[in-house]
Amino acid sequence: MAPRLRSVENHRAERGTVPAPAPAPASSAAASVRGLSRTFGERVVLDGMDLDIDPGEFVALIGRSGSGKSTLLRVLAGLDREATGQVSVAGPVSVAFQEPRLVPWKRVLDNVELGLRTADPQSAARTALDEVGLTERASAWPGTLSGGEAQRASLARALVREPRLLLLDEPFSALDALTRITMHRLVVSLWDRHKPAVLLVTHDVDEALALADRVLVLGEGRIARSSPITLPRPRVRDHPDLVALRLKLLTQLGVPAGDTD
Repeated sequence: MAPRLRSVENHRAERGTVPAPAPAPASSAAASVRGLSRTFGERVVLDGMDLDIDPGEFVALIGRSGSGKSTLLRVLAGLDREATGQVSVAGPVSVAFQEPRLVPWKRVLDNVELGLRTADPQSAARTALDEVGLTERASAWPGTLSGGEAQRASLARALVREPRLLLLDEPFSALDALTRITMHRLVVSLWDRHKPAVLLVTHDVDEALALADRVLVLGEGRIARSSPITLPRPRVRDHPDLVALRLKLLTQLGVPAGDTD
């Protein structure tokens, strides 16, 4: 599928409008932004950002609170039309937010199936629930799910649409430590099976190091650091390469050396 290229300079334009291409777009990228800027009043959050995400690449984005991480994600998802610049996304995009955002009056299966345009949406939804280990909870109401189960349902709803780009906005931050580890393993398994490009927004440096092919640091409205990770998964937290990179990332985020243990 050819990339969808849109200008976000005029947020009143219809979503399907295709403007002139941005300068030197990376047509093979799953997502590409050029000169992306976003302000809130007098405050500049994104300032001429450039970014490419390769097909099938797992990218983690970290940064201090208010640095614009979720703003970038919303722009890529088409949820923020106030930004300026060029955005190119190759194919369908799905989002999983920090809150699962399940419709409370619909059962789990119906939530996953909601809005799905396939020949047999119920079958596709059941397959997605099976992949996240929720087959037994298909007829449950969202209010009866644990936090981990609700996020599994949210992931199933995102992946059933077979996105080329999966956006994860801190989906594990509200989970307990053991559930987070389980969810990390599940996400890596699903990513390995479906191979979408992934952009994970997180405040957790260790989470980024455990999951990503590349860790980006967002600072002063631009990508301040891009660090590839070539170690195989699952990764050992105390691997010397990860320990060294963790220190560099925390230093980039302004965390004093004595607070990195």
